[in-house]
Amino acid sequence: MYIKRHAEKTVQELSRMFGAVLVAGPRQVGKTTMLEQLTDGMNYATLDDPILRASAEEESGTFFKDNPPPVFIDEIQKAPALFEQMKMLLDRDRKKGQFFMSGSQQFKMMKGVSESLAGRIGLVTLLGFSLRETCGIEFDMPFLPTDEYFSQHKTQTADISYDEVWNTIHRGCMPELHSNPDFDWQMFYGAYVRTYIDRDVRELSEIGDTVKFTKFMVAAAASTGQLLNLASLARDVGISQPTAERWLSILVASNIVYLLQPYSNNITKRAIKTPKLYFLDTGLAAYLTRWNTPDVLKNGAMAGAFFESFVIAEIVKSYYNKGILELPLYFYRDKDMNEIDLLIEENGILYPIEMKRHADPRKKDIAAFDLLDKIPNTKRGPGGVVCLYDKLITLRGMDKVIPVNFL
Repeated sequence: MYIKRHAEKTVQELSRMFGAVLVAGPRQVGKTTMLEQLTDGMNYATLDDPILRASAEEESGTFFKDNPPPVFIDEIQKAPALFEQMKMLLDRDRKKGQFFMSGSQQFKMMKGVSESLAGRIGLVTLLGFSLRETCGIEFDMPFLPTDEYFSQHKTQTADISYDEVWNTIHRGCMPELHSNPDFDWQMFYGAYVRTYIDRDVRELSEIGDTVKFTKFMVAAAASTGQLLNLASLARDVGISQPTAERWLSILVASNIVYLLQPYSNNITKRAIKTPKLYFLDTGLAAYLTRWNTPDVLKNGAMAGAFFESFVIAEIVKSYYNKGILELPLYFYRDKDMNEIDLLIEENGILYPIEMKRHADPRKKDIAAFDLLDKIPNTKRGPGGVVCLYDKLITLRGMDKVIPVNFL
């Protein structure tokens, strides 16, 4: 059964504004399935087909005579020569919604998108299912801990039990695993990692040692929710730091890993400059780090890091699904080790969020929020603690206890 994706509306909106729309994201998150729904009846070409791919690369001038627009082209990153042809056709006909594309890399890595189609293309990043999507919730505002957001979300929330949250964190957000509860989790992710390395990673870079790259993925997964330490990752895997940096950029480009940047303005001199690393699919991270059941995970040493990674991923999806590419998300940590897990910046206002896997948040959990009042020229909005408590209630002043089903 097809589960409606929140990004559908964004794709339709962009197709009315631009000649081309590109949906990028990791493999197997449902890009093709969603675009097939939206382009039903249009021409379709997949560049996974070696004959079509050869034609696209070698005869790019005639490719669109055989596959006239409006057309959906799957795996577009395999034939960057087509971007130039699209540009010529769009400049000639000036029509909207002519090219729909999917690709498993970030746009910045796709040679040709920025040069050829600047101003002519709408971009969407699609990740795995969000909690809202799997619960059938249509509410699609990007997460922001304001009264307006909560009052609108309140009309549509799903009851999610403590165990269901941990099952979701452990199983991950891949549509295929969700649609097939009997699929073996380990076999699925084992095959996923192999295919990802054999196809996407080799496409992006000359990786000589796939065993070491797999070890690098494991080391990165083991540091989800932590400050990025490239020297330590390089040392764990036995590679040079420049190689670790290049391999990390591949995980970021293929939307496996998200780097949350530290908040700083000219006045916050004491803030640290290192980003935090998060896996965007907690199921993949659990597979790589060998947490083989939800019970073992929720009681294990990494439970807090996995809960935080899950919350960050849900919030990231809420922005990506609305077509917001430059995310207004940061964290705060200064040299005195004061930390705020997440800051959302909207119209010059900072909204602070803490994430706690327990169900009994205390006022001390948000003590660090007061630091924001001391930063000159900064206005702080309401914040809260995202946790496993089951009711939305006030914790202190304008700060709330935020249950997971309000993400």
